[in-house]
Amino acid sequence: MTITSFAAGTYRFDRQSASLVSMKSQLDGLARQLSTGRTAETYGGLGVGRTTSLSAHAAISAQDGYLAAITSAETRVKLTSASLTQLKSLSDSTRSNLTGIVASRNEALPATTVQLAANNLSAAVDALNQQAGGVYVFSGRATDTEPVVSQDAILNGVPAEGLDGLRTLIAEQKAADLGTAGNGRLEKTVTEETIVLSEDSRGEARMNFGFSLLSASGSGSGALSAKVTEGAPPNVDLRFASLPSEGTQVRVVVQDADGSQKTLDLTARAGEAGNAAGAFRIGATPEETAANLKTALGGAAIASVQSATPPGLTATFSGGSPATASLAVDPTANPVAGDTITLKLGLHDGTTKTITLTAAATADKASTTTFAIGATAEITTENLSRALDNALKQAANTELSASSTARASLNFFEGSPAAGLSPRRVAADGNGYAEAASAKTVIWYKGDTASDPRASATVQAGASRTVAIGAQANEEAIRRTLAGLAAVAAESFTTGSGTVDTARFEAVSGRAASLLTASEGQQSLEQLGTDFGLAASSMANAKSVANTTKATLQDSLDGVDTVSTEEVAAKLLSLQTQLQASYKVTSILSEMSLVNYLR
Repeated sequence: MTITSFAAGTYRFDRQSASLVSMKSQLDGLARQLSTGRTAETYGGLGVGRTTSLSAHAAISAQDGYLAAITSAETRVKLTSASLTQLKSLSDSTRSNLTGIVASRNEALPATTVQLAANNLSAAVDALNQQAGGVYVFSGRATDTEPVVSQDAILNGVPAEGLDGLRTLIAEQKAADLGTAGNGRLEKTVTEETIVLSEDSRGEARMNFGFSLLSASGSGSGALSAKVTEGAPPNVDLRFASLPSEGTQVRVVVQDADGSQKTLDLTARAGEAGNAAGAFRIGATPEETAANLKTALGGAAIASVQSATPPGLTATFSGGSPATASLAVDPTANPVAGDTITLKLGLHDGTTKTITLTAAATADKASTTTFAIGATAEITTENLSRALDNALKQAANTELSASSTARASLNFFEGSPAAGLSPRRVAADGNGYAEAASAKTVIWYKGDTASDPRASATVQAGASRTVAIGAQANEEAIRRTLAGLAAVAAESFTTGSGTVDTARFEAVSGRAASLLTASEGQQSLEQLGTDFGLAASSMANAKSVANTTKATLQDSLDGVDTVSTEEVAAKLLSLQTQLQASYKVTSILSEMSLVNYLR
């Protein structure tokens, strides 16, 4: 241990030196604060304020993160909203054009309308393929994948790859609906004074193609009578070739009470998850699983099934009976001019067509509305049969053909990149739909297939606030818009001789306009726009909250992290004055001695 020597009279000078060093240190500290604006250069230098500073800086950093995420997402939402607005404009202009031309009956305009629809379809594809910061906004989670193929690929397929487009599907659907007789697959027999029409005897074909017989009646003198005998739907036996695995999807098309069809995509799930909506339970065997699938359908009338292989879902149609319509001429009393026969037909898009045939003294053999009264009931029946054939073929080539176009377009745009969910195709024999998913059809959508498109992209806009901003081009409203545009763009209403088929154009126009108009219970483009409008509003609100919170936190750091330059300058000036005074006093004292004093 070393003991420092101590001399009497040195204590005062040591204290003065220490004081001067302390004031110099304070002076340096104040000078540094004045130049940097910071209280200290380390958190340790903040003393008890360091806890407040650390927590405040962490919170400010979090708010900066939220603001950065919101700023990036705002661009994406604006672009998505702009694309939806463009789609709505394209849909409205096409629908308006279709309605206007039908009303004007200008035969020169259908070709122009087809071109307009094709141009609008191309513009719609461009709108859906927009990018924001290198992200395809309508691809869901598959942000690096362009969601929609080209307009040409949609309409014409990709021949080099052996892939068929919409025009091929429309041609197949028309052929299946028309049948070999070209009358909507109705079978006709004539026996003396009675004409009997019957739906297709094959249950699967009857459920999917051609006309349905709904009702028939005669009016006038009573010499004409008609009635429809209702049929019975076929029984459908579902089978899986192998047990489906967890997450496997199958497609089942069911028929509603009005004759229209609805596509259901169901997912195989194990355990209780299989009882959820949109799912079916995987059983111990393929047979048990098929029974569970049928239970999940809730007794709906099955029209067709489709899946990948495996699991190889098939449907066998048996039993049931076709509806028949009986039209009769009274053998004892010929009809009089003005007597009518009315037949109501159903189509598989839920629409109906009514045919009315009127008795007349004379009638053109090609007439679709009148038939000649013959000398006998048998001759009248023959004339009625010929007019009925003409009317059925005309209805098949207009209303039924237009229905085929619309249905094929919907089927095409229901196609999905998910295994087993490609567009539905007519089977090779033309009497049903293929049960194995086609590998030879263009899949128009290449993006993500999440069940909740909004949740496919989210923004953390606050500690407990998440805003969903995802979008997919395969959402219902977008699919129907594309189907409506493509249904017109894929058609031609000019015959080889240059004649415009105005009747078929009007029929297609009506169905296309229906596709472009959301009915009750269907998702609309306006609803999609509202979703993103709400997302933009929520982010704007979150941005305001984040900015306010950040400003409040920064205010709380005043006096902790930062200093008031005015206050520091005042302290610095005061300290400089003290230090100068101390230096002067110290200098004077250091020069004092007894000799100087005695002088």
